[in-house]
Amino acid sequence: KTSGLSRLCLAGGCAMNSVTNGKILQQTAFQELFVQPAAADNGTALGAAFYVWNQTLKQPRRFTMNHTYWGPAFSDSQLQKVLDDTGCRSIKMPDEDQLCDWTAKQIADGKIVGWFQGRMEWGARALGNRSILADPRRADMRKIINTKIKFREKFRPFASSILEEALDQYFVDAALDPFMMRVYPVCSEKRSEIPAVTHVDGSGRLQTVNQDQNPRYWKLLKAFEKQTGVPVLLNTSFNENEPIVLKPEEALDCFSRTQMDVLVLGEHVVQKEATAQEALERLAF
Repeated sequence: KTSGLSRLCLAGGCAMNSVTNGKILQQTAFQELFVQPAAADNGTALGAAFYVWNQTLKQPRRFTMNHTYWGPAFSDSQLQKVLDDTGCRSIKMPDEDQLCDWTAKQIADGKIVGWFQGRMEWGARALGNRSILADPRRADMRKIINTKIKFREKFRPFASSILEEALDQYFVDAALDPFMMRVYPVCSEKRSEIPAVTHVDGSGRLQTVNQDQNPRYWKLLKAFEKQTGVPVLLNTSFNENEPIVLKPEEALDCFSRTQMDVLVLGEHVVQKEATAQEALERLAF
């Protein structure tokens, strides 16, 4: 009311409160909301860079943050070397379509998948490049992940990744949020469909995914939708009780010491309960 503005931008540690963020557009006159994805202390680096660029060097504003994939990436040869050096048995998928189809089938079969792709996310949220993925349709999946991997409090919900075009089918009055910074009510008729990502109060924290922001993750969601009819995945950070994995060595270590079922390292897949040849044979599902 004081400013007369219709758009709000938030940063700082308090802006990580996704429940509050989800209520702003519903309960205020603001029409647009942007929450900086590295809203805690790590965002200071961005502020310092912008200050020098805009204020000291007098350069125009031109950068738009529409994704968070600004971290390190690792080449296929680097990933292969890590697998070779550790003696890990793996197979390399022939192409991205088969990679996503195969991975979606593992998730639909109840497997917990470590998904390590491309450049790491910048900020506190794993958004499909350093993620642990699972089937949101299973009511027991939250307990399974906490028992096998996370060992965290049972009241803490897991977030969902959803195809951008399906947002209104699953969430009430929700806005696009590629940074997983808001909580919205899950549509009442969908709560029984995705119980693993629906909190006790009927809400869910979400990440919307489109083809431009993360093409491979979007393709995985599409493959899961094609196989199950559900355009949603349970998405939690790729870690146990340490920071989110950054390097392939860290991903392999986390995979090895937890009860994760599958590791997808770039285009390479590793399974604990099957040989590489068996995994290859399953491509013909």
